[in-house]
Amino acid sequence: MGISLLNNSFNSGYICIHFFVEVSDIINKEKDSFVNDQIRAAELMVIGPNGEKLGIKSKADALTLAKYAGFDLVIISPTSTPQVAKLMDYNKYKYEMQKKQKENLKRQKETNLEIKEYRLSSAIDVHDFNTRVRNAGEYLKKGHKIKGSIRFRGREMAHTELGREVLLRFADALKDLSEIEKSPAMEGRSMLIFLAPKKDVK
Repeated sequence: MGISLLNNSFNSGYICIHFFVEVSDIINKEKDSFVNDQIRAAELMVIGPNGEKLGIKSKADALTLAKYAGFDLVIISPTSTPQVAKLMDYNKYKYEMQKKQKENLKRQKETNLEIKEYRLSSAIDVHDFNTRVRNAGEYLKKGHKIKGSIRFRGREMAHTELGREVLLRFADALKDLSEIEKSPAMEGRSMLIFLAPKKDVK
């Protein structure tokens, strides 16, 4: 029944999915026992480098075939009966998988980024100002964007230049970590500035 299931799996693309999942697991956990001479299984269902079925072979015959073809013998489905092994350039595949994983992590990190807002005021005291600068700096280091905002109340609308000065001072205090993405501008009764992390800051 196990062999029949495998045969159906090859036709349905099952082995392609397991190829990615199982070998990724091998790479992540560095299970060298799944490669070449370290393989323990006596018999293997062998898959060629292009996905073609080569049949069930003894470990010795499978290793000889892999060596003759210039490939590594890698277990890609250790839970099957018999285990499934594929001929491949394992070092090249391992490098490509690690590269892909890094790209996926980078995309995931970019997706999870957010804009952190810091509210200031035209008359903010030094301690509060410095606290916001420190906190904003930590978020910039993580790759988040920063929005600085000042809401003007009553007569403060007549002196919005004071708020602009505070926002520019806020940006200047963070200039080593960020660059101004959008200069101070009014939106309703609030003035906003947007800072983006510098690309060369780690």
